Amino acid sequence: MRPLEGLLVVAMEQAVAAPTCSVKLADAGARVIKIERAEGDFARGYDTAAAGQSSYFVWLNRGKESLVLDIKQAEDKALLARILAKADVFIQNLAPGAMGRAGFGSAELRARHPRLITVDISGYGEEGDYAAMKAYDLLVQAESGLASITGHPAGPGRVGVSVVDIACGMNAHAAVLEALIARSITGQGTGIAVSLFDGMADWMNVPLLYYEGTGKAPARVGLAHPSICPYGAFATSDGALVLISIQNEREWAAFCGGFLNQPGLPAEPGWRSNNERVANRPAVDAHVGRTFATMTRDEAAARLNLAGIAYGFVNGVAELASHPALRRLVVETPGGPVPVAAPAARLAGPPRSYGPVPALGEHSAAIRAEFGPA
Repeated sequence: MRPLEGLLVVAMEQAVAAPTCSVKLADAGARVIKIERAEGDFARGYDTAAAGQSSYFVWLNRGKESLVLDIKQAEDKALLARILAKADVFIQNLAPGAMGRAGFGSAELRARHPRLITVDISGYGEEGDYAAMKAYDLLVQAESGLASITGHPAGPGRVGVSVVDIACGMNAHAAVLEALIARSITGQGTGIAVSLFDGMADWMNVPLLYYEGTGKAPARVGLAHPSICPYGAFATSDGALVLISIQNEREWAAFCGGFLNQPGLPAEPGWRSNNERVANRPAVDAHVGRTFATMTRDEAAARLNLAGIAYGFVNGVAELASHPALRRLVVETPGGPVPVAAPAARLAGPPRSYGPVPALGEHSAAIRAEFGPA
C-alpha cells in the first residue's frame, strides 16, 4: 500500500509547477483528478517528442485522471463543488483571483470544508504590484536575478530546464505533506500559497547575502565557480571537458602533488589559499589547463581518482541517455510506453507501481457518473 492511498486530490492545473506537485502525490498513491479545459492543459501541445505527445505532459501527468470541465457552465460548476466536498487537497494555478471569482476561493472552500487543504500557486503572490503580472519560468528566472548570475561573462543565461516551475512545485509538495501531517493531529486543513518568485528568491539567498555583504554580485563565470579556485572545466587532449572541484586546502595539496606533480606549489605566493587563487584565477586556470591538455579523458580520470579529487565529465544529453547512473521508469501513455528518468527518491520495499498518462477527458464520463447529483 502506498502512503497516500485513500486521499483525493483535485488539481485545476496546467503547465509545470502545479503538475510537479500533484504528480508526486499521485506517485505516493493519492487519487488525482486533473481538471482540464476542453482544449486541454496547454502543456499537452508543447512538443510531440514523447511517442507523439508532449515531453512535458508525459513527464508530469502519470497516474492522474483527466476530467474536462467548463466551470462557467452551471452543471460543471456544481459538479466541481460536489467533487471538492469529498476532496482532501485542492491545487490550482489559475490567474490570481480567478477561482475566487468563480466561487471557489481557498478561504471560502475551507470554511465549507474544514478538513480541506488548499494550494494556490501564482507567479508573484496574490498581493502587491506584481500580483497581476503573467509569470512563466524564464520571466521569473530574469526577474529573480537568477539569469544575471547564470551563463558566460558575455551575458546572462537561462538555466536549461524549468527550474523556477520545478522549485515551486517541490515547495508546494513539501507544504502539502506538512499540512497532511498537521491535519492528522488537529483535524483541520489549511491554506497554502506558493509563488514562482518566492521559490526562486529563496534559492537566490547566497548571491543575495553575498551582494548585501560585499556590495558586489557574484560574477557569471560559465562552468567555473565565482568564489572557489580551481573549480571549473578543463579540456583534455582528446576533446573531453573534465570539471574538477577543489573544496579545501587539503584537496588542493593532494591535487598539486597527485595530479600536477608539483607538491611544492601550495607554498608559493598566489597559490597558497583559496582567496589568493581566486585573485590569481587566470594564472591558476591556465596552469591547470596546460596539464589537462597533455592527457586523454581516461588518463585524466585515472590521475584524478588516484589523487582523490572530485570530478565529473561535462556530458551532453546524449551522454545522459546512456549514463550508467541513469535509472528509468517506463510510463504508459495513449501513444505507447515512454521511458522517463525515474523519480529521485528510492524507497525500501517492493517496487512502486505508477499509473498511466491520461488522454484528454479520458475519465470524464466515469467521474461525472461517480459524482453526479444524488
